[in-house]
Amino acid sequence: MSAIVKPSRRDLLRGAAALSGLVLGFHVGVRRFPVAASAASNDNFVPNVWLAIDETGGVTIIAHRSEMGTGIKTGLPAVLADELEADWTRVKVVQATGDAKYGDQNTDGSRSVRQFYLPMRQAGAAARQMLEAAAARLWQVPVAECHARNHVVVHAPSGRQLGFGALVETAASLPVPPPSELRLKPASARRYIGHSLPIVDLNDIVRGAASYGIDTVLPEMKYASIERCPVYGGRARSYDAAAALKVRGVERVIEIPATPIPSGFEPLGGVAVIAGNTWSAQQGRNQLKIDWDLGPNRSYDSDAYRAQLEQTAKQPGHVVRQKGDVDGALAAAPRRIAADYFVPYYAHSPMEVPVAVARVVGDRCECWAPTQNPQGARSIVAKVLGIPEANVTINVTLLGGGFGRKSKPDFIAEAAFLSRAIGAPVKVTWTREDEIRHDYYHAISAQHLEAALDPNGRATAWLHRTVFPSIQSTFAPNVLYGAPGELGQGVTDMPYDIANIRCENGPAANHVRIGWYRSVYNIPHAFAVCSFADELAAAAGVDPLLYLHELIGLPRLIDLKAEGVDYPNYGASLETYPIDTGRLRRVLDLAAERSGWGGKLPARAGRGIAVHRSFLTYVAAVVQVAVAADGTIAIPRVDVALDAGLVVNPDRVRAQFEGAAIMGISNALYGNLTVRKGRVEQSNFPDCPVARIDIAPVTHVHIVDSDAPPAGVGEPGVPPIAPALCNALFAATGKRIRALPVDPTQLKSV
Repeated sequence: MSAIVKPSRRDLLRGAAALSGLVLGFHVGVRRFPVAASAASNDNFVPNVWLAIDETGGVTIIAHRSEMGTGIKTGLPAVLADELEADWTRVKVVQATGDAKYGDQNTDGSRSVRQFYLPMRQAGAAARQMLEAAAARLWQVPVAECHARNHVVVHAPSGRQLGFGALVETAASLPVPPPSELRLKPASARRYIGHSLPIVDLNDIVRGAASYGIDTVLPEMKYASIERCPVYGGRARSYDAAAALKVRGVERVIEIPATPIPSGFEPLGGVAVIAGNTWSAQQGRNQLKIDWDLGPNRSYDSDAYRAQLEQTAKQPGHVVRQKGDVDGALAAAPRRIAADYFVPYYAHSPMEVPVAVARVVGDRCECWAPTQNPQGARSIVAKVLGIPEANVTINVTLLGGGFGRKSKPDFIAEAAFLSRAIGAPVKVTWTREDEIRHDYYHAISAQHLEAALDPNGRATAWLHRTVFPSIQSTFAPNVLYGAPGELGQGVTDMPYDIANIRCENGPAANHVRIGWYRSVYNIPHAFAVCSFADELAAAAGVDPLLYLHELIGLPRLIDLKAEGVDYPNYGASLETYPIDTGRLRRVLDLAAERSGWGGKLPARAGRGIAVHRSFLTYVAAVVQVAVAADGTIAIPRVDVALDAGLVVNPDRVRAQFEGAAIMGISNALYGNLTVRKGRVEQSNFPDCPVARIDIAPVTHVHIVDSDAPPAGVGEPGVPPIAPALCNALFAATGKRIRALPVDPTQLKSV
């Protein structure tokens, strides 16, 4: 029977919070989704939340971070397995549900290995030492004579061996050694860390058997498609569902109350059509007649906003870094260079759109979703349903791409709300049009840079003004300025050795949802800083590589604290992860060397270079281009050099930087969202394209062998690509690109 349901706003917003544990079991569907547990049977050896070993010697390791192509579901378990001395072929990796006992589970910010490399090593080492102690007890020998080796413990003097399975009962009775007593393996003894391993889901992925969020099916599940207000901050005044309810397969129409802006992670609201299949739900949605109150952003125009940002960037702003006398140096300089840069909004466009399944029974909710942030999802679902977090289970599926979009759980909360409303499991599937028109966009930005050059072309002063809407404005009202962490992505941490530096941030009100996007504010800031460095080299008449040598200066550690800069350093200590210009110079020279920098190229071909530190990793890129007479761009080769400290899985790192090159090219050549009368104008890949095979270069990734602490690899490959590309276009055509996306008509030969 068809019906229209209109829940109250109170139903949506009641909230509570509590801690919770994990649920053991498998959930029924088209495919099975294993759910982690911190213990199995009483006979299992479970020394910590990450690990269980059974009497057969089978090792289960919990992956608590989300897998979206980075390989983290393999990388962190491999670190533990290495310290454990486990045979990788006997290791089973199980995905964790959202639970605070695992620590931070938000898989973004390129932090997974950095945050959990040591804890996973400690977890493996503690279990290994307990197994060695168990063997020593059974053999009645000194524990120093017992050593774990590839899934067995060996008594060195006698050669006796016991498999892990034979030791679990005894090991389980022993105390877990504290961190101060752990003996971590030396680098020379590592068997997995630093070596390429196939990802654990590889066979399922290549055979089409892997389970993504969109694959989840539960018994008696219904399907939902949601029409949301086309303008951020709007709501439905009224709607007519009569035509929608006549569509075959449509069962109900339900209004989801709108969340006032700033909406944070909560659902935007709208009108949902519930049906027996996705197609019927979408067709019914097309028949809805909705009268929208478009709200405060009804007249927002991104072109007018761009002009406003660019004007603001030309005015003094809040000073966020200052050294020396910039105004005096600029006034006294024999030559002064200025340039303005612009980067538009970007949509995430992951291959798998946001999708979630929820089942609410009584005051309990279980969800299945491709989420980067299961604990955040758990909190927002509990808030929307008004139940304790302890009553919410978030099962994490594989992600068909994330890029930061799936760290926001609004789509999961939508499914939970609708499941409670109809008393049955519900799958919410966004369309590509939904994803592009209702995303948490990468911020639009305008920047103004000035530099003073001495008679030899050396930079003596650097002024950088940046203006952008802050991500914080999606979560809190009246936010006009960037946060220190946002400004610390290429502005306040600018590494050049210049005597006089001033960085400023101007105000920018927000009119759409802004969110984390792969590399975040490093994208516009690296584009401006690295492009401007190339402009200075051209003004000085110096090869860009040599000019970058001069800008970077001698190897040193940059002390931003001494300059009074509020610099969070991606949440890491500057003592452990300093800004090291020696490492920056090393990747710059490596990329140049491997690319054939300085070699002769045909007419209208060129190479461009850029170097940038982000997420604690140093990356240089050389992009080679060839530009046809009509402005068509070809990119035959990209070379990327990186120093990310210790690398756990080199194969996955190469893959990340190959993908980052494609994403950087996509941003530079195609990315551009525009808004008219509050509505995003683009809707799908025809008018919001991404890079395709015809533009994809041969990408060479060069990894610096380093024993420095591990840093990020998922995000830092993107920022230097766009400026290196645009610098290459300048080398090929003499045309300077200061606004993205690149306009090919500017590159036509005259």
